[in-house]
Amino acid sequence: MAIARKLGKRTDQRLQMVYSQASELLWYGKIETTVERAKEVRKVAEKMITLGIKTYKDTVTVKKLKTNMKDEKIEVEFVNDGPKKLAARRKMMANLEDLKEIKGDKESKSAFVERTKDVKHPLIEKIFREYAPRYDERAQELQQGGGYTRIIKLGTRRGDDADLCIIELI
Repeated sequence: MAIARKLGKRTDQRLQMVYSQASELLWYGKIETTVERAKEVRKVAEKMITLGIKTYKDTVTVKKLKTNMKDEKIEVEFVNDGPKKLAARRKMMANLEDLKEIKGDKESKSAFVERTKDVKHPLIEKIFREYAPRYDERAQELQQGGGYTRIIKLGTRRGDDADLCIIELI
């Protein structure tokens, strides 16, 4: 059994730091950190992406009756998460930070509200809508799973001589 890196922190602080950095990696695509932290972040990030890949297609179509302004009943179709995708979504929400969408520099407030009105958890939606299909297609081409991140070593940090690196999504 491999011993997990302690990274000089208590367990609760260490887990919070690793999950926080994994969230930042999944949101921005790349972060700069130490090599030891990057190796721990890689484990978490790759597991979350794999979870998204395995469950992103699990959806259920539901029909509901709604009343409109004229008191007429109309049948409306909704696409909901299936049981596996819902469980995966909840696991991701329990572990990853809930990062918020940022308004663009030249984007109006109404355009920002319109773009983000259906998204309650942007990071989770990004995993299911962008990363899962992209890496699933990549896995089909290469006939292998995993390997979604890359660690590029930069050298040492001035002051404490820690090995720095950039971890990024491929």
